[in-house]
Amino acid sequence: MSKELEEGQDLQLDWTKLEKVAAQAPGVIPCAVQNVDTKEVILVAYVNKQALRESMRRGVAVFWSTSRQELWVKGETSGAVFDLLEVRVNCEQNSLLYLVRPRKGGICHTKNAQGEPRNCYYRRIDFGAGALENLDP
Repeated sequence: MSKELEEGQDLQLDWTKLEKVAAQAPGVIPCAVQNVDTKEVILVAYVNKQALRESMRRGVAVFWSTSRQELWVKGETSGAVFDLLEVRVNCEQNSLLYLVRPRKGGICHTKNAQGEPRNCYYRRIDFGAGALENLDP
């Protein structure tokens, strides 16, 4: 990913992401991930049947990586593991909500100026300017 996409102020939403996911990874549904303590939404990922089974079996958040086409155990390499406390299903049964407790601080592959990982939702849209504002520079 480009530095400008991840750190810049230009709004560059990927309006084709779901089309790509459907073509490359059939049988997945979106999964919002919420920190049970802070109530912050920290990630949106994708889950297939295997990932859901593994999540419930292991007690940690497991997803389906749409870019690598494989199970992704969150934190397996980085140490940023999410203990899975609860799984909720929406009314139409086409998305999930994982309520998790991260074992350590931020979880994103991006880092702030202090070199610390952030949570994935570290920018907000400035309604007036239509640009992004970094909340954790």
